Amino acid sequence: MAQGLQPGWRFAPPPGVNVVEGNPRHALALQANMQVHPVYLRQVVQYQTNERSGTIVVDTGAHFLYFVLGGGRALRYGIGVAKDGFEWSGTHQITRKAEWPSWTPPAEMLRRRPELPRFMEGGPNNPLGARALYLGSTLYRIHGTTEPWSIGQNVSSGCIRMTNADVIDLYERVKLYTKVVVL
Repeated sequence: MAQGLQPGWRFAPPPGVNVVEGNPRHALALQANMQVHPVYLRQVVQYQTNERSGTIVVDTGAHFLYFVLGGGRALRYGIGVAKDGFEWSGTHQITRKAEWPSWTPPAEMLRRRPELPRFMEGGPNNPLGARALYLGSTLYRIHGTTEPWSIGQNVSSGCIRMTNADVIDLYERVKLYTKVVVL
């Protein structure tokens, strides 16, 4: 676990929003997620951009990923991003989508952390989480996480991490070759 992160942090919902155990019945109810600060919960926001509908814009400094809806709106998700020294930016496309992806740490990561496994089957204990969206020919992905308390933090080796519920939602919305802009 990254230094300074404590599993099980507890946060209250934003004012005027009720937290429910089951599926929400309306927009002012959120499914309970007590490990992610409310500012990082998925929501539709005003978002002015010249990018077309369906584009993903990743604002690493603010820890938000925007799925552009058009009409000055976007679906905003909270994310965990690269730690110091692993930041990057650019424009890519989603070239592969995977459900419960397996994980093979890159050679660079294995040199830094030789204790890591050489391969992990997909599943609930895999660090890539429930879904992965592969970004071009880079080593980077937008993926789920087994550490939801890390959302809003600089914790990864360059990948963009989301809660499993959020990455499943995004995975269903995007198509192959979707444009991804990382700021």
